[in-house]
Amino acid sequence: MSKKDKQKDIEKEQLHDVQNNTETAEMEQQVKEEQSIEEKLQAEIKQEKDKFLRLFAEFENYKRRTSKERVELFKTANEDVMKALLPVLDDFDRAYIEISKTEEKDLLKGVELINNKLKSTLEQKGLAPIKVANGDVFNADNHEAITQIPAPSEDLKGKIIDVIEKGYALGDKVIRFPKVIIGQ
Repeated sequence: MSKKDKQKDIEKEQLHDVQNNTETAEMEQQVKEEQSIEEKLQAEIKQEKDKFLRLFAEFENYKRRTSKERVELFKTANEDVMKALLPVLDDFDRAYIEISKTEEKDLLKGVELINNKLKSTLEQKGLAPIKVANGDVFNADNHEAITQIPAPSEDLKGKIIDVIEKGYALGDKVIRFPKVIIGQ
């Protein structure tokens, strides 16, 4: 073999090595591109999953909030009707007291039956009287003070002396506070 042939063989080997290195570099570049594409797709999937989870949580909160609002609406739907009937209920109580002072026992029974029926019907619909008694401690959050009078005794100062008008609650909501007179 001559020097030229050896030189050609060396050049061929070098060319072959360069081609192999180029092919290897190209393959590595393709693998990197495929990995970067895969990483991009994985990041997009992760981002879409996050959006989906947030949207799902927001929808669940919306459903919970609207169902709670609906329950509240049903509880207080009769509030206007109940407020309109409270004066009638007060009038029945006054009539019962006045008729009980007379000798008309049949009339008293009739008024008592109607009064009891009205009260039981309203209680079935959620109306409940607020219990207040003379001598209870006055609380501005739970009572409405009409006036103050001098206390008949020291132990009644700052306490309820008389209840002028009953208070009522519809479920958990107070629709009329009891009106009271307090001792000073």
